[in-house]
Amino acid sequence: CFGFPLSIFFIVINEFCERFSYYGMRAVLTLYFKYFLNWDDNFSTVIYHTFVALCYLTPILGAIVADSWLGKFKTILYLSIVYAIGQTVLSVGSISELSDHNQDGSPDNISLHIALSMIGLILIALGTGGIKPCVSAFGGDQFDDDQEEARSTFFSLFYLSINAGSLLSTIVTPNIRATQCGIHTKQECYPLAFGIPAILMAVALIVFVCGSKMYKKVKPQGNVMLQVCKCIGFAIKNRFRHRSKRFPKREHWLDWASEKYDKRLINQTKMVLKVLFLYIPLPMFWALFDQQGSRWTLQATVMNGDFGIQVQPDQMQIVNPILIVVMVPVVDYLLYPLIKKCKINFTPLKKMTVGMFLASMAFVAAALVQVQIDKTYPVFPAAEQTQIRLMNLGNFPATVQFQPQFQRMDVEPKMATGYMMFKTSELESLSVASGAQNASHSLTDLQGGKRYTFAFKYNGLNITSNLMLDNVTAKPEKGNNLIRFINNNDLPVNVSLDYKNSVVLPPLSAGNYSIIPGGDRQYIIKSTTSISSCTVLAKKFGFGSAYTISIDNCTPGILNITYFEDIAPNSVHMAWQIPQYFLLTCGEVVYSVTGLEFSYSQAPSNMKSVLQAGWLLTVAVGNIIVLIVAGASKLSKQWAEYVLFASLLFAVCIIFAIMATFYTYVDPSEIEAQFDEEEKEKDKKNHDHHEKESEADSKM
Repeated sequence: CFGFPLSIFFIVINEFCERFSYYGMRAVLTLYFKYFLNWDDNFSTVIYHTFVALCYLTPILGAIVADSWLGKFKTILYLSIVYAIGQTVLSVGSISELSDHNQDGSPDNISLHIALSMIGLILIALGTGGIKPCVSAFGGDQFDDDQEEARSTFFSLFYLSINAGSLLSTIVTPNIRATQCGIHTKQECYPLAFGIPAILMAVALIVFVCGSKMYKKVKPQGNVMLQVCKCIGFAIKNRFRHRSKRFPKREHWLDWASEKYDKRLINQTKMVLKVLFLYIPLPMFWALFDQQGSRWTLQATVMNGDFGIQVQPDQMQIVNPILIVVMVPVVDYLLYPLIKKCKINFTPLKKMTVGMFLASMAFVAAALVQVQIDKTYPVFPAAEQTQIRLMNLGNFPATVQFQPQFQRMDVEPKMATGYMMFKTSELESLSVASGAQNASHSLTDLQGGKRYTFAFKYNGLNITSNLMLDNVTAKPEKGNNLIRFINNNDLPVNVSLDYKNSVVLPPLSAGNYSIIPGGDRQYIIKSTTSISSCTVLAKKFGFGSAYTISIDNCTPGILNITYFEDIAPNSVHMAWQIPQYFLLTCGEVVYSVTGLEFSYSQAPSNMKSVLQAGWLLTVAVGNIIVLIVAGASKLSKQWAEYVLFASLLFAVCIIFAIMATFYTYVDPSEIEAQFDEEEKEKDKKNHDHHEKESEADSKM
């Protein structure tokens, strides 16, 4: 079909569904850890990177199993089943009703959900990692030797299907996650966000099986990776046995394997080890790159996602695949030819060095954004401190004096001060003076580590007041807002938001905070007293804010209200993450694509899979580095951690640049051709020798 074996289309569709399944699940994983399993930012990051590291360690196992025992087809089939089961278990583990016996919306037995989630992730890591080195190679096996052009086109289609699956799933699953679902109470829909990838993985498996009779199945021919490992192991063992000075030194330590292994394998292994040595600094790049799905996603949760439409924090990861699609042709067909025209020798290793530098600059950009975010965070009191805010709900100015002689504050009508910090043990009372009246209020019962609002009003006759505990201990998460009402009437009022959750408030008292989603939606506030009823359309609250809304009086049908900002909304827009994504993607284009090309060009023909495994291993080690640095750094500020990672990669970049200057590029095909010639000459000599022996025998 179109010059391709028909089986190819089953493989491409299978890869699209599998990548949709993997990236769709991974996009929402960090937020699932934080908001469903209630883990903190650091532990969520650690588990996320542990999972990614496993996904890039298991390809080595998959390659060995496929090449040595089962073959590619059976390996893909069996591990895809494991993969689909893992996705299903993860989806089931995210159903809160599984243990929510009291039907309050929260799991009663969180350990059950954690156990199911971890089992699911381990199975997914085994499945996705195990089939990773097999699928593309299995697709290549479908072509005959004379179909090189078609095979090249297939790999382009294959890469396109990977990016299409990644792109689409990163749009879809965060939107599904943000919707509300549940049997008893409505919660964020993690079961469906994981369920859709599970269904796609089942579809991938079915599609792959449907093409079974059309596949060309190459039998396992032994694993080159194992041969290389055995050769290295024997060389080390043999060298250790002959460490005495009476044994002459050999040109290379691998030459100690010559007693058991042929010269070709030893020289091919030397070439592989030469490249693998250059791989040593590479994991640091991946340590930064894979934080898109952890730290950068968590950073987006405290930013403003209003792009005209609501963008979810986990959807910002879509910037990377979009930029990849744009940047790859720009770099390949515009930038590189321009550099070549300027007669600059931009070698693959120089490109990779530039990629590392750009990735480190991306984290500098992330640190600058984080500094701006930190400026918007509210300051909460320590255990021995108390914060008090003054709120004048009357129509007359007032003066408040804290006792003993701390601060004297003038508060205008319908205004509030910011939160003032005091040492709890030193506060005794405060007095309010307005008009000709004066009133005092005791502060001896204040609790340390708490916020309070002291609301008061002078109505022309006397001063009334109320000290209220503000039970907010952190900025609202996930971009949600907190809203509460305070009654500024002389009669009790019944207040509702969008005609729901109405609450009756006595005069000068406040209700509890209600959580409302962030965004540009406007709500209807309704107030009803014994003598009037009126409504008003509330303003847009943005993302991550907290407000106290004073219910004042009614003018014909219209409710008058006053807004008091308890916590400022997220003011740093998610668009400020685009520069860091741009720098990281530019780094990926010149680093990752070039690295794969370099590895392929420097590897012997039968050992390209060994270097592919080594490349994937650098990704795994990079994620392990995140675990180590995040666990050992103990930095209290997130921007400082970003700077630390940027500094580490910059230092590694310099080391890699120095290593690259000592590397000599080789042409493996020429070296192998020399061995072919030597073997031909050897065979010819053996043949001539046998002929001479035969002639001698015949003469006798």
